[in-house]
Amino acid sequence: MPEFDYIVVGAGSAGCVLADKLSEGGCHRVLVLEAGGTDRRFWIKVPIGYGRTFHDQSVNWMYSASTGQALDGQDSYWPRGKVLGGSSSINAMCHARGLATDFEDWRALGNTGWGWQEALAQYARFERFVGVDGIEENDNPLYVSNVYDQMHPLKHYFRRAAQEMDIPYTQNMNGDNPEGFAAYQINTRGGVRCSSADAFLRPALKRKNLSLRSRAQVNRIVFEGKRAVGIEYQHRGATQQVRARREVILAAGAINSPVLLQQSGVGPAWLLRQHGIDVVHHSAAVGQNLQDHLAVSYNYIANVPTLNDELYSWAGKLWAGIKYVAFRRGPLSLSVNQNGGFVRSTPGRDRPDLQLYFNPISYSTSQTGNSRPVMNPDPYPGFILSFQPCRSTSRGKLQIRSANPRDKPDIFPNYLATDKDVLDVIAGGRFVRRLAQTPAMRELIKETLEPCLENMSDDDIVADFRARAGTVFHPTSTCMMGVDAATCVVDPRLKVHGLEQLRVVDASIFPTLTSGNTNAPTVMVAHQGADFILADAR
Repeated sequence: MPEFDYIVVGAGSAGCVLADKLSEGGCHRVLVLEAGGTDRRFWIKVPIGYGRTFHDQSVNWMYSASTGQALDGQDSYWPRGKVLGGSSSINAMCHARGLATDFEDWRALGNTGWGWQEALAQYARFERFVGVDGIEENDNPLYVSNVYDQMHPLKHYFRRAAQEMDIPYTQNMNGDNPEGFAAYQINTRGGVRCSSADAFLRPALKRKNLSLRSRAQVNRIVFEGKRAVGIEYQHRGATQQVRARREVILAAGAINSPVLLQQSGVGPAWLLRQHGIDVVHHSAAVGQNLQDHLAVSYNYIANVPTLNDELYSWAGKLWAGIKYVAFRRGPLSLSVNQNGGFVRSTPGRDRPDLQLYFNPISYSTSQTGNSRPVMNPDPYPGFILSFQPCRSTSRGKLQIRSANPRDKPDIFPNYLATDKDVLDVIAGGRFVRRLAQTPAMRELIKETLEPCLENMSDDDIVADFRARAGTVFHPTSTCMMGVDAATCVVDPRLKVHGLEQLRVVDASIFPTLTSGNTNAPTVMVAHQGADFILADAR
C-alpha cells in the first residue's frame, strides 16, 4: 500500500493551502485526493463565468437543503465546488476577511490562538493586494484586486447614498476600518480568477514530494483502533487504499468533511448504527451547529443604463467578449457583486449586523430543453439591492442518509429558528428601505419591481423574506472547533477529539460564522492549521 506522511482530502480553498505548506521544504511526502477534475475551464477562469458553473454538475456538488416552513417549504439549492480549487473556483470571488469581532468571538469561546491579531498575522502571509493602478503590495500568492476603476458607473449613486446616510465609504474593505459601504475587492489576477488552486496548489505541484490524485472520491477513513492510518477511495472504477504515516487531514468542506467522518464511523452513534456503520468513535457534534447566511434581493429598474444594457443582447455579449479576450477588462473580468459593505442596521448596534450587496445588473434564470439553467440579464436597465444578516443564531445539522458514500446527505439549515434572527430580517428590510429613499437612489430608481419594500409592514418584510430568501452559500461549523469534546468536533489545534492522527482543516471548524464571505477566512484557517501540523511534526 502506498504511504505518505500526510493525506489531505479535498483540493478546495483549504486543501490547496495545506498541499502548499505541508510540502514546502521537501521534508514530507504529501498526497492530495480530490473528487473533482481540472479547473482549466473557460467559465472558471473568466470571473463572471460563475453564472455558468452555478448549475454545472461537472464542477459542482449541487446539494439541496430542506428548509421546512422557514422558507415556505422551499428546498434551498447549495452549490459547492467539485473541482480543483473547490468553491474558490466557482464563487463570486469577494475577498472579505471578516470583522475583528468575529475572531474575538472565537477566542472568547476558549479557542486560544484564534483571536483577531492571530488571524491578521495569517492574512498578512498570503494576501497580495493589487491597487487600481496595478501596483502589487507584495509577492504573496493570493491576489486581492481593487477593481474600483473598472466598476460600473452605478457605483457613484451608491457612494452618494452612503454620504447621505452619514455612512463611510471605502475601497479597502479589508483595511483597518472595514465598516461602511464599500467597493468589493476580488480574487482576480489581471482580469482572471485567482482561486486557491491558482495561488497555492499549482505552484506547489512542481515539488516532487507532493502528489495529486483528482477524480478520486473518498469512501472512508481507515482506522486502527482510534488512530487514523489511511484513506480508502474510488478511482477509475477501482477501490484503492493509501496509508498516512503522520496524519489524515480532512479539508473537504463544511458538507463533505462531516459526511466523511460519519461514513467512517465517527459521529452520533445512533445515526451510524441506524445505517449499519460500525462506531469507531461516538461524537454527537459531527454534523451539528450548521450555520449559514441568508439573503434577499430587491429589484429595480434604473433611469440610466446598467450592465443589462451591455450584456443582454448578443451584440453586447460579443463586444464584452472581445474586450475581455483582447484586454482582460470589461464586465467579464469582474464579479457582479461590485459594491456592498458591512453596516449597522441601527446606530445603537454594538457592531455591524448587515452585509449589503449592490449589483449593477439584474437577471433571471432560464432553461431550454435538457440544458442546465443559465442566468441571463433582464431586457431592461436593472439593478439589485440585497442584504444578509451577519450572525445568525439558528443552528442546523446535516447527516448521512445511508451507508453509501455516494448518496448525498440530508441538510437541515433550521433557518430563522430564533426570535433574534427574525428581528434581524426586519432590521435589514428597514435599512434597505431607508437606503432606497436617499436622494441618490431616488434619482437612480425609475421603478421598484414587486414586491415593493416601501409598502411593507414588519410582518410583510418577514413574510416576503421567507418566500424569496436564499442562501449566500456560506455553510460552516459542522465540525465545530472548541475545548469541549461533548459539543465540539475538533480542539483549538484542529485535532478531532478522541481520535489520533486526524484533523479537520476547513470552514467546518468555524466556531461561529464570520460576518461576511467565507472564502478568505477559510484560507486563513488552513494557514493556521498548517502551522499547527508542522509544529507538531517537529
